Amino acid sequence: MKPYKIPESVLVVIHTAALDVLLIERADRPGYWQSVTGSLDAADEPLLATATRELFEETGIVADGEHIVLRDWRLSNVYEIYPVWRHRYAPGVTQNTEHVFSVEVPRGIAITLSPREHLNYLWLPYLEAADRCFSASNAEAILQLPHQVR
Repeated sequence: MKPYKIPESVLVVIHTAALDVLLIERADRPGYWQSVTGSLDAADEPLLATATRELFEETGIVADGEHIVLRDWRLSNVYEIYPVWRHRYAPGVTQNTEHVFSVEVPRGIAITLSPREHLNYLWLPYLEAADRCFSASNAEAILQLPHQVR
């Protein structure tokens, strides 16, 4: 049996200097578009390590800390876990704490999706990207992008 997911995760908004945002389509829910998300692998995994790992696993982008730098917004959202995904968590767990990061990348960067997790990707201007997200906290983070990257 797979261990239960830890109800603490990261959200990584990937964007260009022009504020075009990369969205990826979930394989387990076609039509559900989002930024990179993922739970901690261990309770003591540092958030930056989780964000770096998830960014690479889901897009192939390597945050090297020099050319591609993850930015911790020091912002957390607590939200109700969608009922369709609650079976992944321990019985009685209904909320998740999500920590927000962003990363600016060159527009032409190669994207390599994890086929187990995602079907497609697209780049959209940030307002359109926010409208396309199924997750309210993801959409809100994208809307905050212009203020966060100044």
